[in-house]
Amino acid sequence: MLYSPEINREAKNSVKTYDVLIVGSGLAGQSAALRLARDRRVVLVSKRSLEDSASGWAQGGIAAVLDSQDSIEAHIRDTLVAGAWLNDAKATRFVVENGRRAIEWLIEQGVPFTQDASGYHLTREGGHSARRVIHVADATGLAVQETLTRKVRAHPNITVLEDHIAIDLITGAKLGRGEDRCYGAYVLDNRSGKVTTLGAAHTLIATGGAGKVYLYTTNPDTSTGDGIAMAWRAGCRVANMEFIQFHPTCLYHPQAKSFLISEAVRGEGGLLRLPDGTRFMPDHDERGELAPRDIVARAIDFEMKKRGLDCVFLDISHKGEAFIRSHFPNIHARCLELGIDITREGIPVVPAAHYTCGGIITDLRGRTDLPGLYVAGEASCTGLHGANRLASNSLLECLVFAETAVADMVATATPPLPRLPRWDESRVTDADEEVVISHNWDELRRFMWDYVGIVRTTKRLKRASHRIRLLMREIEEFYANFRVSHDLIELRNLVVTADLIVRCAMQRRESRGLHFSRDYPKTLERPRNTVLRRRSPRR
Repeated sequence: MLYSPEINREAKNSVKTYDVLIVGSGLAGQSAALRLARDRRVVLVSKRSLEDSASGWAQGGIAAVLDSQDSIEAHIRDTLVAGAWLNDAKATRFVVENGRRAIEWLIEQGVPFTQDASGYHLTREGGHSARRVIHVADATGLAVQETLTRKVRAHPNITVLEDHIAIDLITGAKLGRGEDRCYGAYVLDNRSGKVTTLGAAHTLIATGGAGKVYLYTTNPDTSTGDGIAMAWRAGCRVANMEFIQFHPTCLYHPQAKSFLISEAVRGEGGLLRLPDGTRFMPDHDERGELAPRDIVARAIDFEMKKRGLDCVFLDISHKGEAFIRSHFPNIHARCLELGIDITREGIPVVPAAHYTCGGIITDLRGRTDLPGLYVAGEASCTGLHGANRLASNSLLECLVFAETAVADMVATATPPLPRLPRWDESRVTDADEEVVISHNWDELRRFMWDYVGIVRTTKRLKRASHRIRLLMREIEEFYANFRVSHDLIELRNLVVTADLIVRCAMQRRESRGLHFSRDYPKTLERPRNTVLRRRSPRR
């Protein structure tokens, strides 16, 4: 909703400076903040509350080699197979080798991982050759988020700005300086309408992915591609945006918005069935329900379209009530609220947009193309995921790259901050355009779902590209002439992100991992990344 003239007249835009600015309050952002706050002044920007992030929605767990029956090489191999061999070998090894240390850090913070008689309980998920997923029942992300949030709120060196949304990065190019680097960001306070200039020697983007670009998603409403779009506008390269992971099993129910049925349900023996009870996954892949997510999602999509089904069913009732209540208490309780007793019947499920495998290109230190700007988590493209993320590797990536980015910030000497300008609203007028913004948001998500979904064609992609161009022109006109609002900022970022997804998809003339094209069904022998570059950052 656009802000009223009364609120905006009262707002006096200010300039504040810190050692480090972190945009995003999920696992990557909060773990980085806690590591930095020992000797740095940190400001942490959260679009809503600290608790409201995609990390907090993660059910399954965190993958790491923690058992003597497992090995680093096996975890690496599973990651490469799931990623259709597009993964960066160095990045994959780097993350996997640092997995145990990342888990140990969380244990030190007090995360109450589930234990059994032999120690920490490890579960197995699709694509994994061993039990290596440490978890907190079926609500791992929530438990981790709650643990870190308590520490973040209590730390005197961390300033938390909730209900704030970043508008754009402040760069040397925008300031007319010779050396281009990141000096912070402009941030809108959603409650007051005030735009603050946040200056910092280092800025970390930890904004998560872009699931809300699609009509159906397992992501929270905050996942609007903000960090990816801001970095792109600032001149950073992005890569592999065509690889959007559709989680195979999102609960299908009119009252269950974006409720995910964890990968661990299949890992613990759950079977996918048609309405008549027939299993179908063995017809699609010899690994059955434990095949990687892209294969399972396409199989469900195929069966639904072939038979005209609204959903399929994930059945774990054969494991017994005691087992289900013990391993999946939250899923059991939520389904029961909706009249679904998973101890006796299958869970109705459909695929939904779940994870953005591509993003802002970063090196092993979390650095982007723009000096002073780092990225960690789902907004990044580190090379770990390749063409498809292996289950439960995402939270691990957040932890490892937050740590390495912090280490580089601490070790890097930085120039003093220049004089930073306040946000300029002299060019804008007030206007009631919220209806138009809402319409454009809905149109974008619907045609992205129809044209750039699980199965793609060149004709569909061209249609999506045409619609995106029209929306871009209209949104840029709004942005140039009207006061910024939360909804307008998110819509602008979603359209940019959608454009990047479509452009990458049109460049990939093969089917690999999460990108399946009817026009190019074969997989090329040599894997390559899809890299997009701007000619120059927008000033």
